[in-house]
Amino acid sequence: MLAASRPTGEVREAPGVSIASAGVTFQMFNAAFLSAPVDGERELDRRIATARVHFDARQQPWSYWVCEDWLDKKARRSVAATFKRHGLHLATVLPGMLADKIAAPVRPLPGLDVRPVGDRKTWAHFCQIGALCFNVPLGWFQEVFDDGGVWENGFKGYVGYSMGEPVSTAGIVPAAGALGVYNVATVPGQQKRGFGEAVMRHALALAREQHGTERSVLQSTAQGIQLYRRMGYSVVTNVAVYTS
Repeated sequence: MLAASRPTGEVREAPGVSIASAGVTFQMFNAAFLSAPVDGERELDRRIATARVHFDARQQPWSYWVCEDWLDKKARRSVAATFKRHGLHLATVLPGMLADKIAAPVRPLPGLDVRPVGDRKTWAHFCQIGALCFNVPLGWFQEVFDDGGVWENGFKGYVGYSMGEPVSTAGIVPAAGALGVYNVATVPGQQKRGFGEAVMRHALALAREQHGTERSVLQSTAQGIQLYRRMGYSVVTNVAVYTS
């Protein structure tokens, strides 16, 4: 969605490889993905090379997102070395989680003023919280989301305010019969108070109302996994992210 919404973006399909590049500085958003299971190291090498040709030609930093269950035993044993040959190194492994229905809260949640991103003020707060919590330069985060097409083509962002101060965010993308949950973040010093959960539940409720979809998916950080389990999510795979 991000790649298709930006003038600099590209969405391409090659055998076994999907490329979705926003054409930005932040390499996580210039991405290649496996689009089918991989049989053996040689096949994995070919699929990495296919994406590398694309990004090298454009001189873009990039990333490869790998659903680990799509690697057979041979490919999995040598995966790190195979990516290293192409100049890519493991950045993180994210549990891929799914909930067919969100569970009820296990504790009272704080009252928040949750606002959709719809003007420069809420956009600025959404980017500031994201850059801070995901530890990337603010300019990188702003570049990804500073395009009207992103907000018009399905991405919905929300900012939660406590006593007038922006404290947490969440984003939703509906696709393929599910609601993708992204950018769940709470500023340091305000964590473990239920702010992130409150914004996320608000965003999911609105999306469910609009699209009639209860199923939702996300990729969790280590810090968020217990919260998501309490909300009814289960780990269904792991997603390894390799970056240039």
